[in-house]
Amino acid sequence: TELIIPKEFKDKLDENPALKTAFDALTPGRQRAYILYFSEPKQSKTRESRVEKCMQKILNGKGLNDR
Repeated sequence: TELIIPKEFKDKLDENPALKTAFDALTPGRQRAYILYFSEPKQSKTRESRVEKCMQKILNGKGLNDR
């Protein structure tokens, strides 16, 4: 099934090409974990803060649960 990328994360991908490249390089399982994590909160500002917190991990090529 196709995952729906939350608007907050999509906006970040659109304004930051390096982030999009890094995200696309992740394995499908890692991408799925991030998208599910970003989609969970009901409030937009919570989704935004989760995206902000995870941006560096994505840029480093790390999965959500990687150390």
